[in-house]
Amino acid sequence: MTTFPVPKGRLSRARPLSELTWLRVGGPADYLFQPADIEDLQAFLRELPAQTPVFPMGVGSNLIVRDGGLRAVVIRLGRGFNTISVEGNTVTAGAAALDAHVARKAADAGVDLTFLRTIPGSIGGAVRMNAGCYGSYTADVLRKATIVTRQGELVDLTPEELNFRYRQTDLPEGAVLISAVFEGPSGNPQDLHARMAAQLKKRDETQPTKDRSAGSTFRNPAGFSSTGQADDVHDLKAWKVIDDAGMRGATLGGAQMSPKHSNFLINTGLATAADLEGLGEEVRKKVYETSGITLEWEIMRVGDPLTE
Repeated sequence: MTTFPVPKGRLSRARPLSELTWLRVGGPADYLFQPADIEDLQAFLRELPAQTPVFPMGVGSNLIVRDGGLRAVVIRLGRGFNTISVEGNTVTAGAAALDAHVARKAADAGVDLTFLRTIPGSIGGAVRMNAGCYGSYTADVLRKATIVTRQGELVDLTPEELNFRYRQTDLPEGAVLISAVFEGPSGNPQDLHARMAAQLKKRDETQPTKDRSAGSTFRNPAGFSSTGQADDVHDLKAWKVIDDAGMRGATLGGAQMSPKHSNFLINTGLATAADLEGLGEEVRKKVYETSGITLEWEIMRVGDPLTE
């Protein structure tokens, strides 16, 4: 039997994850650990048996946990990891800070991180996935990320070490990202807030923001530079090839490709993780049959399917 360290924070066994994901699906994690502070996280990882899998989880905005759950210790950061501070044009944010909150606080101080305003999720996920929109990416403004390694060591990583790519980075296996430092251009606070209001209005008009979704389902099938910038040759959009395949509004069980934006997979109320992932795979198959394009998932899928 595995012996676990006794942390200051909360360690829960067989914790259902459905209530922690935006899609509201998923079975239990073997354990869920919510550390009290950085030292608690370091000590826990240091003392945790090396063979025990670790899965860092943010606010579950870009995640499908399969119905059988996750055979791992899920680490979810909360209070103590969500602070935001601004000094000059430098913004330091805890990994649990919401992207929208960071954008607003930066704008208050005249720092332009407005692209973060409409990105669902937290800073940890934004760094890990090189999140971006409106032509700006996390890679453009990140100066440093701090992690706790699987061995419990505190390490700073440069953008070069993270090796940013389109929706990807090279975080060490089992590492937990705890904070990030950004440097944004200067801007007039009033103008920055006005821009974010316009972005929100556009998002709400074109995306199913009132439905249970996890943001964009598939990556755009395009060529990208190392920082995530689209090239001029292969600038295709996932929603367009899904539309061309006739899959806008397609359903499977309680899952649906949104009629409002066909690259959004939504839980209409009673979907299982199997419904959602199964519909996504049907879309991928249909798109390949009609266009020869293989869509890649942007939503992360983890865990085990439900077995009889």
